[in-house]
Amino acid sequence: MGCEMKSMRRVLRYAAVSVIAALFLAGPLHAAKDDVPTPGEYGVYVKTASKLIRILPNIVFQEGSLLYIESNNPPHFLLKDIKYFILYGKHEVQYLTFNNLMFINQSPLGKPRFMFGKEVEAEVKKKSDTLYTVRPKGLFGRGYYALWINDSAWDFIVD
Repeated sequence: MGCEMKSMRRVLRYAAVSVIAALFLAGPLHAAKDDVPTPGEYGVYVKTASKLIRILPNIVFQEGSLLYIESNNPPHFLLKDIKYFILYGKHEVQYLTFNNLMFINQSPLGKPRFMFGKEVEAEVKKKSDTLYTVRPKGLFGRGYYALWINDSAWDFIVD
């Protein structure tokens, strides 16, 4: 009987160690679930490792067949800091485009004007009726970019 008790204890120890190891290994997988923070106000945000940073919208102008924006002190982000973008509010995301911006000329007041360049492929995921995430597909590099919906463009610079 003593031998059976020792082998039973050994089996229980192995089972307990296995369960604890499985919990430790499954913990990071569960924590890796994409929990998207909900901002306090409607708008467009950049999710960084430490916080959400709001991007202010810019007006899209049209001159003939050319669509452009005038640079208005856009925020700067380091490439390594950007995780993804958050759209919070009622937006028609089927019309959302993610574009790089290219300099075309200056306005009569001396402000630089930028036109929308080639669209960057982006993955838009609906998290709720008013919350979406936008992640660029493929390589995302440094430059001047805008998320564009209807007549507003949220422009920013990636350093």
